[in-house]
Amino acid sequence: MLQTASQSKKAPAEARPRAPLLLRLAVAAVLAFLYIPFAIIILYAFSTEDATFTFPPPGLTLRWFGVAWARDDVWQAIGLSLRVAAVSTLVALVLGTMAAMAVYRSRFFGREAISFLLLLPIALPGIVTGIALRSAISLGSIPFSFWTIVIGHATFCVVTVYNNVLARFRRTAASQIEASMDLGATSFQTFRHVILPNIATALLAGGMLAFALSFDEVIVTTFTAGQQETLPIWILSQLVRPRNRPVTNVVAVFVIVVTFIPILLAHRLTQDTAEVAGGGK
Repeated sequence: MLQTASQSKKAPAEARPRAPLLLRLAVAAVLAFLYIPFAIIILYAFSTEDATFTFPPPGLTLRWFGVAWARDDVWQAIGLSLRVAAVSTLVALVLGTMAAMAVYRSRFFGREAISFLLLLPIALPGIVTGIALRSAISLGSIPFSFWTIVIGHATFCVVTVYNNVLARFRRTAASQIEASMDLGATSFQTFRHVILPNIATALLAGGMLAFALSFDEVIVTTFTAGQQETLPIWILSQLVRPRNRPVTNVVAVFVIVVTFIPILLAHRLTQDTAEVAGGGK
C-alpha cells in the first residue's frame, strides 16, 4: 500500500510532458543574453591586458585583485555603499512592515490609492525619482549628504519589503490573531508571538532584496549624493579611464557577488509559498 502511494506521488512528475525544443532554445537564448555579459566582466577581471581588450585575453593573472585591494578610493566607496544599504534596509523594514500592516488590517477611505502610491516608486523610471528627490532636497535647502542618499534609496527599498510582507499577511490565517486577542494578549504580545514568526521569512527576504537594490543603485544616487561616491558611482567614473578598466572589472565582480548572495537567499526563502506558518490548506 505504501508502495502504491509513493508511485502515485511520482506519477504526475513522470507524466509531465517535456517542453518543446523551440521553447527550450528560447529559454537558453534569453539566459545567454542575460548572463554572457557577466561572464565577460569576470573573464576580463583576470586579463593581463591593462588598457585594450582582445578576445580571447592573451593571458590570465590575479594582479588586478591586489591592485584593487590596495586602493583607498575603492574601500571608501565600498564602505559608503555598505553603510547606505544597511541603513536604507533598516528604514525600509520598519516603514514597509508598518505600511503593510496598516493596509492589510485596516479598512479606510483611500486604502487602494495609498497602496498604489507605495508601489509607484519601483515602477517609475529611476531618473524621474532622482529628479523629484533632488528638486525636493534643493527646495528644502538640505545639504547633500549620507542621509540624502539614504532617503533616495529608501523610496524604492520600502516597496520590496511592503510587497513581501503584504503577500505573507494575505496567506496567514487571520484566526490566529483573533485567538491571541481573545485570550487577553496585548497588541505588542500578539505582534511578537504571532505576527512576527509568521512574517519573519518575508521580512528577511524583503530586507535582502532591499539591501541588494540599494547597494548597486546608481541613477537615484547620482541625484542625491552630491560629491560623495558610492561604489556604483565610482565604477561609472572609472569607465572613462582605459587603464583602470581591469580594476573596475575586479570591483564589478565584487558587486556581482555581494548582490547575488542576498538575492539567492531571498529566492530560497520565498520559494515555498504554498505553506505558511499557521496557514490553513
